[in-house]
Amino acid sequence: MILQLIPSTLRMTTPLGYAALGGIYSERSGIINIALEGMMLIGAYGYVIGAQISGSEWIGLMFGVSFGIILALIHAVATITFHAEHIVTGLAINIFAIGVTEYLIPTPDRVPGLPEVKLPLLGIYSILVILVPFIMILSHLFLYKTRWGLRLRAAGESTEALKTLSLSRAKWQYFAVIMSGVLASLGGCFLSSNVHIFTKGITAGRGYVALAAVIFGNWRPLNGVAACLLFGFAATLGLENRWGIPDQLLKTFPHILTMIVLAGLVGSSKPPNSLGKNNS
Repeated sequence: MILQLIPSTLRMTTPLGYAALGGIYSERSGIINIALEGMMLIGAYGYVIGAQISGSEWIGLMFGVSFGIILALIHAVATITFHAEHIVTGLAINIFAIGVTEYLIPTPDRVPGLPEVKLPLLGIYSILVILVPFIMILSHLFLYKTRWGLRLRAAGESTEALKTLSLSRAKWQYFAVIMSGVLASLGGCFLSSNVHIFTKGITAGRGYVALAAVIFGNWRPLNGVAACLLFGFAATLGLENRWGIPDQLLKTFPHILTMIVLAGLVGSSKPPNSLGKNNS
């Protein structure tokens, strides 16, 4: 029975994994990114708009990522350049994304999905599913095995170290927030590519779940994606109702698990030292 849940679990994990990796980049640089939900939503929206205009899934992907970068830049300018409160800015971006995608909702015409790859014994999956573990490993190597990753983490840990080296904290924060927009929007693109249309509220709070995975994973790529796998499995259980439990209750399971995990981590997880602190 567990083996039968693997395909759904991987598909449920994929958008969470991309958003969580994006959140790790941003928050490791010191910028709280509660806007992951909005970036995912605008990515899903952009994919459908681009694919409808061009008839190409690749153009759709380009549109989706571009829209995500635009929202990331708004968040970066507000928080890094103008020192706006990170959480307030993130919530404003989420509200903006919801408003735009609901008011300018695209036509219900189906769009092409991204190419799929067959994995032995596991089935057929979108290319974005296949890429998650590779991006996870590359992110880990970048953050912990390169001097660029060290500088990005220093932006969120020890700003004095960057000043000593005459390096700009803002530059690394801009890079990190833009990366979060790219990755979170890829998660959104997967959602709309998978169902071939854009629907109202297609992200269904996944950005917030991904943020919980960032905290649960202690702001580390490998741990964060592993947490997403747990949440993805919980979401799959919510869809695969084989126990006679009311659907409404079972579908809340992933969010209940998120709250339980966060409640259990209060005081035990250690965020970057300068997370949420603006440049002086």
